[in-house]
Amino acid sequence: MKEDIIVLGAGMTGLGAGLSGIPVYEAAEGPGGICSSYYMRPDATERMPFAPSDGEAYRFELGGGHWIFGGDPAVLRLIRSVAPVKTYERKSSVWLPAQGAFVPYPLQNHLRCLGPQLAAKCLKEMVDGLAFPRRTNRMSEWLEANFGGSLCEMFFTPFHKLYTAGLWEKIAPQDGYKSPLDMGAVLQGTLSSAPPVGYNTTFIYPEEGLNVLAQRLAASCDIRYGKKVMRIDPTEKEIEFADGTRVGYETLVSTLPLNKVMEMTGLRVDAKADPSPSVLVVNIGAERGPKCPDDHWVYLPSSRAGFHRVGFYSNVDCSFLPQSAREGGERVSIYVEKAYPEGARPSATEAVEFSKAVVKELQQWEWVGDAEAIDPTWIEVAYTWSWSGSSWKQQALKELEATGIYQVGRYARWVFQGIADSLRDGLLIGAAMSASRQRD
Repeated sequence: MKEDIIVLGAGMTGLGAGLSGIPVYEAAEGPGGICSSYYMRPDATERMPFAPSDGEAYRFELGGGHWIFGGDPAVLRLIRSVAPVKTYERKSSVWLPAQGAFVPYPLQNHLRCLGPQLAAKCLKEMVDGLAFPRRTNRMSEWLEANFGGSLCEMFFTPFHKLYTAGLWEKIAPQDGYKSPLDMGAVLQGTLSSAPPVGYNTTFIYPEEGLNVLAQRLAASCDIRYGKKVMRIDPTEKEIEFADGTRVGYETLVSTLPLNKVMEMTGLRVDAKADPSPSVLVVNIGAERGPKCPDDHWVYLPSSRAGFHRVGFYSNVDCSFLPQSAREGGERVSIYVEKAYPEGARPSATEAVEFSKAVVKELQQWEWVGDAEAIDPTWIEVAYTWSWSGSSWKQQALKELEATGIYQVGRYARWVFQGIADSLRDGLLIGAAMSASRQRD
């Protein structure tokens, strides 16, 4: 069998491309990729793809909280037409365990929370950094040049050490908008409350869950499930799947991670492949502790178990809780993230032990009480970083395009972007490929 154009992957980008009628091949048995939800009853161990009729289940997400921020108006209109959404104003903090304090995010805009003496010192270091700028080639250098030694020692260095799985001294500065530096906001936050800043000050989320958005988009696509790619022959233009079947193509649109596609095609470039740490996400349904934050998510510079972020699904929307627990605030639905170096996946036993350690630490902080649902999930390619001075991404994309393979989306093109932009990229290439096919 040979197709004219095919798409690999039914995540948000693949679904966008599939809306133009191009067939999509997906490894899993359902759509959405890591942007999909599932359900677990209290005290159960089995995942459910759909909510039970009685509503008595926690809703979790495979890759932790995926909130929809930014996006073109036309794409947001499409999302709303497929699945009604709610709009939220971000509430996020930095938790400093050593001080036992929450500081609103971003930390540098709320120096007054650190006390006058430390605030003055941090402010001076940031002003000095602006007055005497220096070239930075690595993330660690960029952080210190922008935020100074005190804030780096307190938060930025230990957090990024965890967040990058130990790579912060080797990778290039990137995604700077995640740590915005606006001196006007910094000065205001030193004296009083600062305005919200950053790329995700507001976000939307489907009322019925992210899985419903994926399923409704998929209903308008031609998706062949259970098609895990094992090998891509760029010369013969043929794909071999794990089930033993093969399919030929003229043009291939891939939303799969760039490093994995390079391995599957056997293509080589001169540069060393950029790193892609993994993440273990632990989803937890539990009694709400007396000191549980009201934030949507919290960043941590340190934890005994080694996690760097805790998100609170149910602080975004109570629909993440079992139906009977949505009033009264007695339960909480949480996700916890820990990054791992590439190729360092923990065993099933290690993942369970880590999950227990996470719950114990959250209980000691009094964020949760007894846990009644604990489920670890593994995201193989979670983050996409670039070595300092690397040209691997550009070389790899060029090599693939020369063989008729077009990488589209967040992991495929090795960039950080949200759900709306990923869907947009899929829509654009789907429309372009369909128009090209009609002209031919």
